[in-house]
Amino acid sequence: MISVVNVLLVAFFLLASSIKILAWQRKVFEIQLGFFKSYGLNRMVMFLVGLVEFTGVVLLILALSGVSSEQTQLMGGAILGATSIGALYFHLRFDTWKDGIPAMFTLLCSSLLVLDFWY
Repeated sequence: MISVVNVLLVAFFLLASSIKILAWQRKVFEIQLGFFKSYGLNRMVMFLVGLVEFTGVVLLILALSGVSSEQTQLMGGAILGATSIGALYFHLRFDTWKDGIPAMFTLLCSSLLVLDFWY
């Protein structure tokens, strides 16, 4: 079960972070940049968020591959959980709760990874 959650988070955040960093999917990039601008944030902040998300993805990939310890899963989950909390905050403050549904889902998944470390 935890491996499935891990893979889901890797897939979601690998896609999301690569778009934030490389802007390779123009339509999604423009939508995400529009959200950031509506929050008073700029392209550089979006790029940095993408780097943080990518760092969490790399840590989860290392944990999945067995190269590193359980602490790597904990750190990756915590990083992605923190970015999900940030996204949820901005969506709830400036948008509708429906815009925050993906962040709620990723926060739930990353919380499962963090809790798995403790139990």
